[in-house]
Amino acid sequence: MINEQQVRELVGQLQDPFLHRTLAETGGITEVSIKEEKAHVSVKLAIAKINNAEQMQLQMKVVDVLKKAGANTVGIRFEELPAEKLEEFRGTATPAETQDLLSPLNKVEFISIASGKGGVGKSTISVNLAVALARLGKKVGLIDADIYGFSVPDMMGIQQNPVVRGNSIIPVERFGVKVISMGFFVDQNAPVVWRGPMLGKVLDQFFRDVEWGDLDYLLLDLPPGTGDVALDVHQMLPHSREIIVTTPHPTAAFVAARAGAMAIKTDHEILGVIENMSWFESKKTGEREYVFGEGGGPKLADELRTELLGQIPLGQPDWNEEDFAPSVYLESHPTGKLYDDIARKVIEKESADKPAANEGPVSPFDPRQQS
Repeated sequence: MINEQQVRELVGQLQDPFLHRTLAETGGITEVSIKEEKAHVSVKLAIAKINNAEQMQLQMKVVDVLKKAGANTVGIRFEELPAEKLEEFRGTATPAETQDLLSPLNKVEFISIASGKGGVGKSTISVNLAVALARLGKKVGLIDADIYGFSVPDMMGIQQNPVVRGNSIIPVERFGVKVISMGFFVDQNAPVVWRGPMLGKVLDQFFRDVEWGDLDYLLLDLPPGTGDVALDVHQMLPHSREIIVTTPHPTAAFVAARAGAMAIKTDHEILGVIENMSWFESKKTGEREYVFGEGGGPKLADELRTELLGQIPLGQPDWNEEDFAPSVYLESHPTGKLYDDIARKVIEKESADKPAANEGPVSPFDPRQQS
């Protein structure tokens, strides 16, 4: 019967499927237990990501190598490598690993823009935050992950399509932001009538087959709600922070809390809340009218134990017919300045040392109940 040292040597030669380093190098063998009378070996392994197909493949390799060495039965438990251990390997990726945005070795910061319902301006926020980050000198990509309700290309006034080069898709660049969207791959605004599994494959292509190059931030405009596509994105990403978009209306904020709860349940941290359509300001009098009421954004941020990153008023950008982008606020526009302020807050929060984990709501949230 093999002993503990032999188990560690044999299993230690196998690779973490995401870090592409041996388990001996990553310190991934955390426990070994042997019952000689039953020829049973139990191991506990720590890898970069768990609950996926790659884990199952590694599990079969472990069973195979230990049974060949004399074990009759093998028990395996998996856990995720600690965050501080993963940090040791980030930035050490090969060019091939860097191309794979979903590799834990990739240093790109994922920011998902989510909402509990449609119609709150989530895509407008996504587009303008991406443009504002680019204005501040960051290398930014934007995935229009709202597969059914894609709108980013039209919002940004993008006329050209991505180019396919070999096995890679070259994203379109506009206002310094690299963009990919389902809208580039359908004819004449045709509806997408695919089911969930097909959509998951498209999203995987957006991550793995698009030649993003070197990025600081990759923003994802998620579909509204907590359905299959949003869940797929949450499960695909190795790490992500999330911005929740709401309006001041109590019902919108109540529904948005679900998106925040989903982020927490899938181990994604909430970066903050943005309240959109906060007021309408008259150009003639300067008076503000709170068309959708007041308070939804601050109350949601308080309940989710996060920051209100900003409040965006109702309005529209200054259109330029020569360089038409109907939803992009330029730097000189008052609302464009608000987006720049939000982008600075995002950079500051991302640059800070590892923040405290967000614990999320501790009680059911209903901002419709006024205090």
